[in-house]
Amino acid sequence: QVQLVESGGGLVQAGGSLRLSCTTSGRTSSSYAMGWFRQAPGKEREFVSAISRGNTGNTVYVDSVKGRFTISRDNAKNTAYLQMNSLKPEDTAIYYCAVTQYASLGYVPRRPTDFDSWGQGTQVTVSS
Repeated sequence: QVQLVESGGGLVQAGGSLRLSCTTSGRTSSSYAMGWFRQAPGKEREFVSAISRGNTGNTVYVDSVKGRFTISRDNAKNTAYLQMNSLKPEDTAIYYCAVTQYASLGYVPRRPTDFDSWGQGTQVTVSS
């Protein structure tokens, strides 16, 4: 099973930026569709963004982060990134990276059950 290592969370003021990283072990990251989810206290885990398996790099975002967050991948480093700009207090959550090797090429999975490996989570706190 692939292992995921996340980093990049922290405390930032509203309007600031953070970049989350998710590094996979084993296969090159292009072998996986990769996604980011978040979970705020007392709330269900929420899809944030994902990028498809393969070289097309199709992406999907939840409406609340469109225009502010960007998902990308560096296959040479087996790492996916979530660049988060113009952060808001409502972005505060634990952010989880997830991957699956079973998604069709070019397809962007969005449900938690679409993914089969998860990172440990990284805390993002946005102060007002």
